[in-house]
Amino acid sequence: MSNTDSFIDEVTEDLRRDRLFGYVRRYGWIAALAVVALVGGAAWTEWQKAQTTAAAQAAGDAVIDASTGEDAAARAAALASITAADPKLAAVLKQLQAVELLDADQRADAVAVLQTIAQDGGLPRVYRDLAALKALTLAPEQDLDSQRLGYEALAQPGAPFRLLAMEQLAYLEAGAGNTEAARDGLQRIVEDAETTASQRQRIADALTALGAVLPADGAK
Repeated sequence: MSNTDSFIDEVTEDLRRDRLFGYVRRYGWIAALAVVALVGGAAWTEWQKAQTTAAAQAAGDAVIDASTGEDAAARAAALASITAADPKLAAVLKQLQAVELLDADQRADAVAVLQTIAQDGGLPRVYRDLAALKALTLAPEQDLDSQRLGYEALAQPGAPFRLLAMEQLAYLEAGAGNTEAARDGLQRIVEDAETTASQRQRIADALTALGAVLPADGAK
């Protein structure tokens, strides 16, 4: 390599170095800001995780403390006093509160608590439907049409507790003297591919009680 070529290479390298330093001086703050953002984001994420864990632990401790109440009414009151930032956790606490209210023979209050869960549009459907189903089964004093509408809404295709709602609807019809409608409803549950073995057996017993003639095991 000639001295001229070597000189040109050195000049080119110096120019590249100067250009790089220029970029660093001009845009280095962006890289620094990105580093700060990454570090700060990681720290924020860890802080949030720690806060969530601490809140869950505090709620768990509060539930344990509430379970030591001397009677069901006291336990229900203690559960009602627990504040939960997570809506799902709050819904679970209300479910537990409803159980204690039932044990305290405060059925109307238990139904009211369950209905607040059922009407909370911010919760996933599984929470709302479970609460609505429990509220319906605990409030038999409702008129027949209201109960029927409630169960029919929970028995729609795709609903998480569709088969249980269909079963309760069939029992409702049986209680109203609509035996044929009750048998038809129960038979649809038996024929449903999603029906569990335990529910299928329960339905078979109910059909027998309603006078239905069931096929022998293995019969088509």
